[in-house]
Amino acid sequence: MSRKLTKRSFLQNSLALLSTLWAGMPPLSAPAANNAESLSGSETPRIPVILDSDIGDDIDDTWALLMLLRMPQFDVKLVVSDFGNAIYRCRLFAKLLELTGRTDIPIGVGLGREDQPGRQSGWIGDYRLENYPGAVRRDGVQALIDTIKQSPEPVTLICIGPVPNIAEALRRDPSIAGNARFIGMHGSLYVGYGGSATPSAEWNVISGPKALQQVFAAPWDCTIMPLDVCGFVEVTGGNYQRIYRSEDPWIRALVENYKTWLPLAPFIKPGTDPAIMSTVLFDTVAVYAAHSQALLVMEDLPVRVTDDGYTVVDERDGRIVHCATGWRDLRAFEDQLVDILLGE
Repeated sequence: MSRKLTKRSFLQNSLALLSTLWAGMPPLSAPAANNAESLSGSETPRIPVILDSDIGDDIDDTWALLMLLRMPQFDVKLVVSDFGNAIYRCRLFAKLLELTGRTDIPIGVGLGREDQPGRQSGWIGDYRLENYPGAVRRDGVQALIDTIKQSPEPVTLICIGPVPNIAEALRRDPSIAGNARFIGMHGSLYVGYGGSATPSAEWNVISGPKALQQVFAAPWDCTIMPLDVCGFVEVTGGNYQRIYRSEDPWIRALVENYKTWLPLAPFIKPGTDPAIMSTVLFDTVAVYAAHSQALLVMEDLPVRVTDDGYTVVDERDGRIVHCATGWRDLRAFEDQLVDILLGE
């Protein structure tokens, strides 16, 4: 997927001075070991999180999951498969969670209970959902509702795919909006795919615009990471070689998944080489934003979701959404992403 270099250069350089504000803040890194226990001596409570994902289609969900697990700022309460083919997605969740030693995290089976082959089936192999040592909730939507309602602290929903699960949860129990906030990788405000100056009908929206309309109609805090920021995230050069050459078992699994997935992804630009660079890692920005938005330009904008899958700024009919519209320092984010994944 190509991108407009002039846009990236502008976003990196014109606001570079503001990135110095980040220098004095603690790094977003985590030890490679199991992060299920609270960090010794930490006085900052961890953020309770539910991840709702269409993992197994684009590889960026896999990067985002491992990033999430390596961040001690988060207390991951549940992961839920979304957008159909739920058993396939949950098998991928399960194998990754077992590999990373995070079988304390329950898996919720979302809507659409198929188990059709997907782009990462070659890596999953014969791993069955029944093999997972942790808890599996067969009604993932109800698991999501229960987790939110039982939490003593507000739950952050990190949604990195289309959101039919979330719309159904709101239909069943609208009160969940009172104890949760929504952070999604959704939309395209001013910038489209490939850095285009024309906004796009972004995949996570156009695949279910009615569902996102219901999410936006709920009385909770909404934040989106649109293509305006997500569409520029790639790991290349020395940073990528740190990933590619790592012997960490988490990272080996990530690279193996990438190699399995890439030949089956027709939407990737020709010549992409898994030994040289990542593809666009859209979803990692939503994980980052659930903890900090210091490297992002944020605006509160009245946003409306159209029936044909666009997110438009509409002063009359839009609802106020916290929107990332640019980067203060994209390179710093990419550096931190690699540090987090490597547990450094």
